[in-house]
Amino acid sequence: MPKFSVILAAAGKSSRFRDPNYKKPFALLNRKAVWLYSAELFLKRNDVKQVIIVISPDDKDEFLGKYGPNLAVLGVEVALGGAERSDSVQNALAKVAPDSTHVVIHDAARPCLNADLIESVFAASKTNLAVIPAVPVTSTLKFSKNGSTVGKTVDRSHLYEAQTPQVFERELLISMFANRGDLQPTDESQLAEELGYPISIVQGSVFNIKITSKQDLAFAKACLDSQPKPKFDAPIHPFADDNLFR
Repeated sequence: MPKFSVILAAAGKSSRFRDPNYKKPFALLNRKAVWLYSAELFLKRNDVKQVIIVISPDDKDEFLGKYGPNLAVLGVEVALGGAERSDSVQNALAKVAPDSTHVVIHDAARPCLNADLIESVFAASKTNLAVIPAVPVTSTLKFSKNGSTVGKTVDRSHLYEAQTPQVFERELLISMFANRGDLQPTDESQLAEELGYPISIVQGSVFNIKITSKQDLAFAKACLDSQPKPKFDAPIHPFADDNLFR
């Protein structure tokens, strides 16, 4: 049976979020921190053996102070990030359990992930080295060099928007990072692509948005409110419904 270790990427600068009190993975959404939504969802699965959240070293003291009880009860481990996303993921990869067969990388700022999408990418990873969810681009795309005038319309017929969670065989991901050199990909599938590995696509979800700006929180709230409430035999942790960490 495959064993999955999950890395939640939460070490970004959140420069476009523009909130003096919170970075986007730690912002409150329906009275709960954004990162907790996906963490709890992954931890419901019996095949997920480990969840690691990677944070900026600058956030360490505040994060541990606010979320220490959550981390302890859920069993979530913490890794410290680096200068760029790939550096952060590589730091977390060093903490992955040696008996894990697969590594899952998910943007902590995507709280509207659902169990069906997780199942889809996990199932596909049993027969593929690398799997990502993606959705076809539906909007008309324009190319502009200066941001003020249109250069041309881009053909969207074969364009997809990549999402997370992205799943890789553990040994493949270790090899990818060992051979990345100076590459700083924007996601791990780009690194696989640059190194010549095949990447399989499963259907993503238009609701699986990445929170980038404060306005995205309202859309994420609407997405979460529209989803069926998960049924737990008991609360996944004693602080599940509390707002202790403002």
